[in-house]
Amino acid sequence: MTQPFELPSFYVPHPARLNPHLDGARAHSSDWAREMGMLEGSGIWDQEDLDAHDYGLLCAYTHPDASAEALSLVTDWYVWVFFFDDHFLDMYKRTNDREGGKAHLDRLPLFMPADPAAPVPEPENPVEAGLADLWRRTVPAMGEDWRVRFAESTRNLLDESLWELSNINAGRIANPVEYIEMRRKVGGAPWSAQLVEVAAGAEVPKEVSGSRALRVLMDAFADAVHLRNDIFSYQREVEDEGELSNGILVLERFLECSTQEAAEAVNDLLTSRLQQFENTVFTELPVLFAETGLEPIGRAKVLTYVKGLQDWQSGGHEWHMRSSRYMNGRGMNGGGAAAESESESESVESLDARAGWDPFAIGGIGTSALDLVRGGGPGPEVPAAPVGPGAVDPAVRRARSHGHVPFQHVGPSRLPEFKVPFPLTLNPDLAGARDRAVEWARRMGLLDDLPGVPGSALWTAESTRDYDLPLCMAGMHPDATAAQLDIGSAWLLWGTWADDYFPRVYGRTRDLAGAKLAVERLPLFMPVDDDGGPAAEPATALERGLADIWERTAGPMTADARRTLRSSIEDMLHSWIWEISNQVQHRIPDPVDYLEMRRATFGSDLTMSLSRIGHGQTVPPEVYEHGVMRSLENSAADYACMINDLFSYQKEIEYEGEVHNVVLVVQNFFGCDYPSAVRIVDDLMHSRLAQFQHVAAKELPVLYDDLGLDDAARELLGGYVGELENWIAGILNWHRGCRRYTEDDLKRHFGREGHDVARAEVPRLGMVPGGPTGLGTSAARVASALVG
Repeated sequence: MTQPFELPSFYVPHPARLNPHLDGARAHSSDWAREMGMLEGSGIWDQEDLDAHDYGLLCAYTHPDASAEALSLVTDWYVWVFFFDDHFLDMYKRTNDREGGKAHLDRLPLFMPADPAAPVPEPENPVEAGLADLWRRTVPAMGEDWRVRFAESTRNLLDESLWELSNINAGRIANPVEYIEMRRKVGGAPWSAQLVEVAAGAEVPKEVSGSRALRVLMDAFADAVHLRNDIFSYQREVEDEGELSNGILVLERFLECSTQEAAEAVNDLLTSRLQQFENTVFTELPVLFAETGLEPIGRAKVLTYVKGLQDWQSGGHEWHMRSSRYMNGRGMNGGGAAAESESESESVESLDARAGWDPFAIGGIGTSALDLVRGGGPGPEVPAAPVGPGAVDPAVRRARSHGHVPFQHVGPSRLPEFKVPFPLTLNPDLAGARDRAVEWARRMGLLDDLPGVPGSALWTAESTRDYDLPLCMAGMHPDATAAQLDIGSAWLLWGTWADDYFPRVYGRTRDLAGAKLAVERLPLFMPVDDDGGPAAEPATALERGLADIWERTAGPMTADARRTLRSSIEDMLHSWIWEISNQVQHRIPDPVDYLEMRRATFGSDLTMSLSRIGHGQTVPPEVYEHGVMRSLENSAADYACMINDLFSYQKEIEYEGEVHNVVLVVQNFFGCDYPSAVRIVDDLMHSRLAQFQHVAAKELPVLYDDLGLDDAARELLGGYVGELENWIAGILNWHRGCRRYTEDDLKRHFGREGHDVARAEVPRLGMVPGGPTGLGTSAARVASALVG
């Protein structure tokens, strides 16, 4: 069969190796599967099936340094997870037995108690028997934190099987962002990453397991594993099996480009995710170790885990290159190291004996890239990338991410037609709120000069009126009382001012330490105890404004609700540190990392947690952690974030020397010009808005039924969808109506002199290691989403 495209040139920085305990793992997994009832008599597999799958070889490549005992244990886990997948397919998917499938899945978490001493039910089938045995053998060597994390990852795999069974997306090709989010859950790579901790004997310490750095390492690992599989399996999945869940197909349809172009784009994103992994290791882990005071043994465990993830990547690539299941020129085409015996080669070649089995894609929707594009012409600051196999060398791509020239003239922001179907209604008290907002900003000191710098006020009364944050709040909450409107406007105003403040005070001087100290003090002004007041006296306008709004907002809330609110604010504050860190490196972010962090810099979680305050105990907390609800909120947030990036492009690129803008990220990633990037962003916005509507109409009702929500909870959540619609409509209206983003606005607020001073204050390339960038972040992109 003719290949649909030429394989791109892959970035594989680490050699693959084969574990010497391969034969023992093969023999053990065969005996174990028979003991658990997975072979003859199961109706799912027989010995020939298991031999053809050869999970031992897969694990020997991906865990080359594991001990014999650890390799056998991990191989048994892979036997179990793929047996579960095939068992679920035969028993529930093919019969469309959703009720039976849900009952089956609901029992499985009972066999993974966080307390190893807790009793478990008697297993009723091979899936339950295998899980009970594996959990019993695994957890004694692992701490509670790992047990909780791994049980959650396993439940994600199980829950997404039910999602598939609901057949909500039947015949529907996901958009690129949705594809990434769902593929991480159903593709199994996060689950595999946590088994690396078992195989390597390197459990990630609890002090750092929940950090951004460790989350990004796992996500980048997962995305790279899945993207590689999409490239190799495209021919089998799409052409032979009619599968819709493949990243190349997602991009072909989204970009209306050729298969070859889509394959190159997927490979470019694969490279970017691997380089994001490397960047996190070398720039974030050392800081994390220092800030947490992690002991040397803990640091060694993290670095051993990192090495295990790298080995998995290289082993997975070798597996694909050797297996005749994949489009690789019949195996060993450029296959690298890890020579194996002839019998082992034959085992790999036999993998195509069982159609439909794929060791890198556990039944699901797949992952791909964010913002993928065919080219346009080259932009003024980004060289065009030629199209074709291996078009963008990894070293060139890495250098290009650090090569942006700040403060280029780009002209007025180009705006597409925003097709928001939700009606706009403005709060009737808008006029009064505008006056009160300016007075509040004056009382908090937001209009004063910065300490010790005459004439340095960030905002004036005139600019505060121009930025008109009450207009945004009036659209987001048309039914709010006057007091609620004032509090919401103050949140937006404080967030916008703070988003201007951080780049002005800390970004221009690359004062990352100063920014961190400022962020570390702010939780002092957000007490959560019922009788607790602020733990310190506000020393700056930034602190004074936060203390005032917190007291007015959190007063009537419960302690748990305050903790949730404070957590969302802290996430936003730490995302500003991430932006300054990128400025220090003079680095345009990886596309996936940008979009996921953009939700935090925009304040999306804060907005939504405030919107949910009134839901109280009517809606169970687990509803908001469910994948369907996160999909709803993330799609709305992404649309709003991209509205802001489009409007603020000239402000950020030309006047502030910024590197955090989705249009610039697309230009850099694809080497395309400004108009081409705008078209791609516009298409992505429309697909995210369509997903928001799809989830609200089709997936939320299924969620209600699955969780057994009562009428009151359903009514509240239906109203929440309406609040998010108002949120989107209000944010778009604010961008159109405020005086902050047009060229005339920019000239009035920055002035030629202020623009030149800003350019002069930024160090030139070569004066700061890694190269500096520009000034800051779009203020309104945070503020326009800060309150619900």
